[in-house]
Amino acid sequence: MRAYPHCLLALTAACCNVPALAAPGDPIALADGVTLDPILALKVRRETVDEDKPIEPANALTARLHAGFEIASGEFSLLIEGEATTELTDSFNNTIPGNGRTRFSVVADPENLELNRAQIAWRNGANSVTLGRQRIILDDARFVGNVVWRQNEQTYDAVRGQTAIGPVRLDATYASAVQTVFGADSPNFRYDGDLVFLNAGVKLARGEVTGFAYLLDFDTRLNASSNTFGAKAAFKLPVGPVTLNARATLATQSDTGGNPVAYTAHYLQGELGATWAGFSLGAGVEQLGSDGGRGAFQTPLATLFAFNGWADLFLRTPDAGLTDTFARAGKKFAVKGLGTVDLLAVYHRFDSDFGSRHYGDEIDLSAGLAVGRASFLARFASYRADGFAADTRKFWLQTEIAF
Repeated sequence: MRAYPHCLLALTAACCNVPALAAPGDPIALADGVTLDPILALKVRRETVDEDKPIEPANALTARLHAGFEIASGEFSLLIEGEATTELTDSFNNTIPGNGRTRFSVVADPENLELNRAQIAWRNGANSVTLGRQRIILDDARFVGNVVWRQNEQTYDAVRGQTAIGPVRLDATYASAVQTVFGADSPNFRYDGDLVFLNAGVKLARGEVTGFAYLLDFDTRLNASSNTFGAKAAFKLPVGPVTLNARATLATQSDTGGNPVAYTAHYLQGELGATWAGFSLGAGVEQLGSDGGRGAFQTPLATLFAFNGWADLFLRTPDAGLTDTFARAGKKFAVKGLGTVDLLAVYHRFDSDFGSRHYGDEIDLSAGLAVGRASFLARFASYRADGFAADTRKFWLQTEIAF
């Protein structure tokens, strides 16, 4: 195991070597109209994975530090942020080739030291342009996100422009590369290409309607090259003390560039829910379609952990497609003198889109506590296989503090 703790300390010192002139997390005035905003976030997590396979269970303890700063002057800003991830145990397969740990289940949080973000930005009201290595999250991150759950964040080398004209917002990005969660030592760390993200929305009285086009032409990640076009709508309707909500998404995807598979597949998502006094209930279906079993709808840049079960059995959509029928229930409440508690339970039933195949079922449970700038989280996922993959159980304990 590499000695990365000294890198964590160095980044922390670099970030914090500023005068204590403001409350923690607040920008520091350096001169007239010039501010320095330190960035410091530490996340420590234990993750265990137990699969019904002839391999040993994984037991991973990892820590991740983001440290850096943002200097702003008028409409312009410069942001620099480093990322360091260290492994405090080695009884897990971190996905790095030749690691000698293939007898263990996978936990994709390898040791890593990299420049996570380095961007310059101009902002004037609703108008902005950002150039450089940056974090990009579009809508709910179903198609483009930063994979926030893993220790190593996904970022983009890109230029992004945003504006708003009345109720209409426009968002356009050209990215030449994506840095994935697999770390700088992995052959799967960086993928170059021509990536275009177009997203536009119209705010309505009770919700928003969005249209999007995501055009991915990778140089080497050929099976992820695709053109996706779609639209989504989300609405909320207060009815007395209850708020009803609904959302739906339709999209179509086809191969492009050097993708070796010729296919066209569709995406359908619909959900109905309600919230009342901190309680939330919801149910819906998400279908990532298949083109006759030849190829399926893929979302290679999504924050995939947030969709189709926390056990991560469907990070790549099977060629027969995926229909995820789900229901969730949650409760948020404040505990006096402690903080905010967030409880969530989700059930998934997974089936194929093509071939009438039942893949399996999953139950996900989560309990979180937010106390000021600190958070604590426990999660559990249990996937029961019925024709796809193997029975899988995962458990997480995590704490994070950010300024």
